[in-house]
Amino acid sequence: MFGLRKTLGSLFKSSRTDEAWFDTLEESLLQSDVGLPTTERLMETLRAAAKSEKAASPEALQALLIDAVSTLLSSLEANPNPLFMQSAHQPEVWLVVGVNGAGKTTTIGKLCHHFQSQERAVLLAAGDTFRAAARNQLKEWAVRNGVDLVSQESGDAAAVAHDAIHAAIARKSDVLIIDTAGRLATQDNLMEELKKVKRVIGKALPGAPHQILLVLDGNTGQNGISQVKAFHGALGLTGLIVTKLDGTAKGGVICALAQTFQKEESKPLILALGKGEGIEDLVAFNAKQYSSELFN
Repeated sequence: MFGLRKTLGSLFKSSRTDEAWFDTLEESLLQSDVGLPTTERLMETLRAAAKSEKAASPEALQALLIDAVSTLLSSLEANPNPLFMQSAHQPEVWLVVGVNGAGKTTTIGKLCHHFQSQERAVLLAAGDTFRAAARNQLKEWAVRNGVDLVSQESGDAAAVAHDAIHAAIARKSDVLIIDTAGRLATQDNLMEELKKVKRVIGKALPGAPHQILLVLDGNTGQNGISQVKAFHGALGLTGLIVTKLDGTAKGGVICALAQTFQKEESKPLILALGKGEGIEDLVAFNAKQYSSELFN
């Protein structure tokens, strides 16, 4: 359950809406990682809509708030969504990045299953050369999905990516998903390594990687904004997958992302949400549906 939805449950069941009600709503939005600029914008929009529509009941205000958030989030919705498009590239190369603990490897396992359900041949590459545990975890997902894995006991991520590209071409794979080591956006040397991986991929297969995906923990709060900015600035992200939205995630960080990138034409769009540990617990992001889930 989203923390925001849990917080607002009693508020929308109130018998009246006075100034204290609006204050509580504002506080709830702030506590749920929506962020100050976004909260101020939503409260201003809600008050104006309430006045225009002569809406006073909690139910009416709830509907207006859902509409306001849906409008805000629509700028982050990928339409068409590359997860559901038949690519013109073979292989189509997905480079997956993120910080440690965001659920990156699990997300790759889900992506693998998703593409296989489209009857596309998938190859995985273990580009996390720092941790043997990460390679083993990805190997488990490869076995679970019945796909091959390109990995090295030593060497660097760029070498793994290079070998994986040629392996995918030789095997006529439809999709190649390349994992990378988790890293903080502030670790300059590791961010430079990612840039190198991207360059090597582009040399081995011009035009690749076709998708550069950041896996973002839905519990990171406002720190998620700085993560997206840093990875996008270094790599030119094409998409995001927000994970761990099945438990206590507050959920508001997505609203803050929409506010932050609202004026940018080239921005990463949210392709999907991770809502569980199961192999099928990956759902396409839909702004209207997500907004409704936040407040219902």
